[in-house]
Amino acid sequence: MPTSASRILITGSAGRLGRAAVKALSSRGHEVVGFDLRPTPGLPAERSFVSELGNDAALREAATGARCLLHLAAAPDDASYPRGAPPNDGDNFLSDLVPSNIVGLYRVLEAARTLRVPRVVLASTGQVIDGHLGEGNLPVTPASPPRPRFLYACTKVFLESIGQVYAKEYGITVVVVRLGWCPRDLGQVKEIEASPLAQDVFLSPGDAGRFFRAAVEAESLPTYSILYATSRFTHTRRYDLADSERLLGWVPEDQWPTGATEW
Repeated sequence: MPTSASRILITGSAGRLGRAAVKALSSRGHEVVGFDLRPTPGLPAERSFVSELGNDAALREAATGARCLLHLAAAPDDASYPRGAPPNDGDNFLSDLVPSNIVGLYRVLEAARTLRVPRVVLASTGQVIDGHLGEGNLPVTPASPPRPRFLYACTKVFLESIGQVYAKEYGITVVVVRLGWCPRDLGQVKEIEASPLAQDVFLSPGDAGRFFRAAVEAESLPTYSILYATSRFTHTRRYDLADSERLLGWVPEDQWPTGATEW
């Protein structure tokens, strides 16, 4: 994909990672289009679509002419983990995870397929290999098989699998990124402060934006790849970032807690 300015659609563009991607790509002169449930900061109204992923007409309008689709929109986590004891043992699988992370994902990939968007970047999570982290199988590589933490992570295993199918069947270049933890609020910052593991998988907004920019602008990529994105580790190398450097030329610049409280 040429590094010249292109139309880039970002779903989930008003979220923390979405805003980082908007900032990084806009600074390079790309025509960034946002798609979220609320207006996207930093984008003019005509390029900030406010809609649900279930609105196929709006999604197709936003994606038309895009050279890359960066899909960050999702229900962001399990309602609770570990699951509580009855009667507090419910989950958000049917209410939130399936509509957003399964059905919504399918709609996004169908828009990319039918509109011939040549590259799609899909946001996965380190939670899909949580079992390896817990057992000390380090560093975890892109070849490490999924060991999902809970139901949210299972939806991201589906994301990785359907991404591989669309790459194979339709020739779309699909980049799956197993993202580290970019905290969404001060409560999550406190959680990271209390955990050496969390500090090692911390992802600053700056490093996230630079990763997304590299994934969009890389000239030549395999049809399908799984990569990791975290900032520089503090205690122990948990994820193998070598392929992110080899394929994208991206290396993290920040380290916990740089950018953790930049909203």
